[in-house]
Amino acid sequence: MSDFKKRDWKQNLLTGPVIEWLLDSDPAVRWQVMRDLLHEPEDKVAAVRSQVAVEGWGQQVLLRQSGEGHWWADEDAWPLQNTLFALVLLKDMGLEPKSAEAGRAIALVRDHLIWEYHENRAFFEGEVEACINGRILAAGAYYGETSERLVQYLLDGQLPDGGWNCEAPPSTRSSFHSTICVLEGLLEYEKAAGADPAVTAARKLGEEYLLERGLFRSLSSAGVINPRFTCMFYPPSYHYDILRGLEYFRVAGAQPDERMSEAAKLILAKQAANGRWPLDSPRPDDIPFYMEDPSGGESRWNTLRALRVLEWWTEN
Repeated sequence: MSDFKKRDWKQNLLTGPVIEWLLDSDPAVRWQVMRDLLHEPEDKVAAVRSQVAVEGWGQQVLLRQSGEGHWWADEDAWPLQNTLFALVLLKDMGLEPKSAEAGRAIALVRDHLIWEYHENRAFFEGEVEACINGRILAAGAYYGETSERLVQYLLDGQLPDGGWNCEAPPSTRSSFHSTICVLEGLLEYEKAAGADPAVTAARKLGEEYLLERGLFRSLSSAGVINPRFTCMFYPPSYHYDILRGLEYFRVAGAQPDERMSEAAKLILAKQAANGRWPLDSPRPDDIPFYMEDPSGGESRWNTLRALRVLEWWTEN
């Protein structure tokens, strides 16, 4: 992607007003800007990261956990959906998994919550849907609650085309939504437990499923599978989009692949003249406070994520 290589990202985008705007934000964004874009010393990054538990968005999420371990009630959600959503959101914010705040929150979930409709399994043992189980595995591995049983369940559920689907069986075709959730979970597991040949092989097959489709196109028709795949959402919850796909490959340490090119160009094309990216449209997941403008204005989350994806793309 030669047009990307010609851009001086450090000079034009990683300094000045955009970075100042990102740093003038919640600790959850600020520490990741310092680590991923400015590459500041670890001690400075850690000092800001520690604030996630005690102020801003992270604190607001933690304070909303009940004494029984659940997060905010929502009559439209599955019984434990918002609990899982909150745990993953805290993970993505960078809540230190070994912090006292994380320890208290995870202990309540581990010791009290079960999937009543799925053999009364403990929360971190998972249930039956791939998209949910991938997120459970990601959260569990991050917070030190890995489940080998859940890993094997996901490996056994991989479809012949390389991906996963919450509707399988009877479906025999994979879903981008389910596949990205499982890939993120397996990656987090390997980060926590170390490389595992079976898990790595499964991830590579899942990655190829996405790459064969250019991260958003039908393999048979080459058409866009879902227009919402080309939008940028935060937080994405169970839903796939091209920025989430590219973020996965970046975190996995993959080398940029030409089959990602169109998706990366679409991300770049969404950048406004002031260097910021929009929140195309928030997903309908219930958060009892606003992190960003729900009407779809400028998004610090998406700007951070887009910048580090594009920096990864240009420097590898």
